[in-house]
Amino acid sequence: MIAMELRAYISLFKLRICGLITFSAIVGYIAALPSTTLSFYNIVLLTVATMLAAMSASAFNHYFERDIDAVMNRTRSRPLVIEKSLHPAVVIAIALGLLLVALLLSVKALNYMVALHLGLGAFVYAVIYTVWLKRRSWLNIIIGGLAGSFAVLAGGASASPGLCMQPVLLAIVMFFWTPSHFWSFAILHAEDYRKAGIPMLPVVIGYQKTALYIMLNSILLVLSSLLPFVLGYNGLIYLVGAVVSGAYLLRWNGRLLNDMSQEILRKNFMASMVYLAMLFGALIVDTIVRYSQ
Repeated sequence: MIAMELRAYISLFKLRICGLITFSAIVGYIAALPSTTLSFYNIVLLTVATMLAAMSASAFNHYFERDIDAVMNRTRSRPLVIEKSLHPAVVIAIALGLLLVALLLSVKALNYMVALHLGLGAFVYAVIYTVWLKRRSWLNIIIGGLAGSFAVLAGGASASPGLCMQPVLLAIVMFFWTPSHFWSFAILHAEDYRKAGIPMLPVVIGYQKTALYIMLNSILLVLSSLLPFVLGYNGLIYLVGAVVSGAYLLRWNGRLLNDMSQEILRKNFMASMVYLAMLFGALIVDTIVRYSQ
């Protein structure tokens, strides 16, 4: 019984998504390395603080969406829907506690700018996206995507609390990446969103137009990913990674325009993940090589 309840509580935190957010923060830290000194101590502190803030935002999301989660096939097995032992008030208390610990850790062990960015990221996801926009506007995921950008900025701030352009450029990339990533997922689950009354883009404008929006957004994404090289912050290793990963993503987006099958939709969704992994990998290698010279 205790193990079942523990699994239910753990599932509140969407650990895979939290892991992606935390990795983005670490990449933001690495992107700022040419202007600071590598510190594994800072990386550990940043990892813990970002993970706690992201877990808090996820718990808030479960709390505020428990009514629509009960309607959609994809989410009707979430803990606040099926686990009567999880009291919503307890979930809110846990979410607030995690966020408070994340912010205190950031202020005491890192700096106030890290705390500010982590707090803003959690606020955007839990309040701006979940409470305000998700049920009201198809712009929900565009603005909600700022949560990932704030994680990158938190990583940059953990290296240097002052303005550091490399993490800012990476935050712009994350901002454009989120719609391309999520809209393929939204097409896959459009019927669920329609049933729950959620105005995700495919529900509002249809699948074909959404595929076009994905392509147009991905073009902006790839162009934004070239800025670190164009402005001289990253070198040839990063450029090759940005071009190859961008071509890979646009290839799958182009296929989606002509084939709306479930297989191609899933491969588009995965292609966006592969794209980000390739781009981040190129940035890490390029930055470490330049940092060691």
